Amino acid sequence: MNSAMQTYVKYVDRVNYVIGRIVMYGIFAMVAILAWSIITKIRVLELDPSLWTLEMAQFAMVAYYLLGGPYSIQLKANIRMDLFYHNWSDSKKAWFDAFTILFLVFYLGVLLYGAIDSTIYSYEYKQRTPSAWRPYIWPVKMMMVIGIFLMLLQAVSEFFKDVLKLRGASI
Repeated sequence: MNSAMQTYVKYVDRVNYVIGRIVMYGIFAMVAILAWSIITKIRVLELDPSLWTLEMAQFAMVAYYLLGGPYSIQLKANIRMDLFYHNWSDSKKAWFDAFTILFLVFYLGVLLYGAIDSTIYSYEYKQRTPSAWRPYIWPVKMMMVIGIFLMLLQAVSEFFKDVLKLRGASI
């Protein structure tokens, strides 16, 4: 059982690490999109203002946030209410983390269910945004599904790390 958990942790962490490192550079895409918006709005190049820039920056932010979330969890860069936690022993921290991560797994499972349902609806009915550009919404919702799924996999990986720590196994 320990080796199965270790294998799961190894592969999920590797996938989320690679995706997180790639998505980390998405900030440059967002800056480029917003810079283009500024350039066209102040008419530096005598161009008409672009209609797509604000929504495209929002879509890029969704991908950046949701695909980077698992990487953030993996690096333990998430915010923790640390009133008592820092004084606890490693085993008590592992017990507490293993217990509380179950709430996160439940939450992400419900979120994933809703995201899949919403993506299917959006695709079937060819849902679009109400803006002048009117892009389809299903691609960004698909990014949502992928991001939530990867976050769920990473949450399970963190649970396994805590269980392995409690069992005294190496991670």
